[in-house]
Amino acid sequence: MTKVREHELTQLLRAWSEGDDQALEKLVPLVYAELHRLARHYMAGEPAGHTLQTSALVNEAYLRLVNFKNVTWQNRAHFFGVSAGLMRRILVDFARSRRSLKRGGEVLTVSLEEGSISLPAAGADLVALDDALKTLALMDPRRSRVVELRFFGGLSAEETAEVLRVSAETVLHDWKLAKVWLLRELSLGKVNET
Repeated sequence: MTKVREHELTQLLRAWSEGDDQALEKLVPLVYAELHRLARHYMAGEPAGHTLQTSALVNEAYLRLVNFKNVTWQNRAHFFGVSAGLMRRILVDFARSRRSLKRGGEVLTVSLEEGSISLPAAGADLVALDDALKTLALMDPRRSRVVELRFFGGLSAEETAEVLRVSAETVLHDWKLAKVWLLRELSLGKVNET
């Protein structure tokens, strides 16, 4: 996305925050493709035959976003960071409900770039990762947020830094340490389940 386009998007987000419904109408076509890309990224990690479709995830996130009240959107990165968090919650809630209905299933993989961890039970990958992220958030909220924005939101280190108001180097450092911690936690969870 060009700087001009990013600036236009930021202006529309701010106008929408101030109650301009026309800004929302102009905003939707600009953000839909990116929301769909985020949703595809999430759905790629889901098991085959997942009943929640990419478009349904985008639509559910959109419905929740338009109902946000009193949000002052800072910029594009802030909007997509919040969108990523919403999609994460939607998928985790869906996985939890499916897991409560059906135990067992094939082994799935959660990939955090350099390393991957296998987890049992359909949908358990997101649930286990979400549980681990909640634990990490208690110990280090910023690192947990870095993972959410980078892994779930697909934001770059620079965009994540902008949202969190830290340097890109800090984001990369937090990302590296959080991945190591999460891989260890997810591995321990796998060992404890067997």
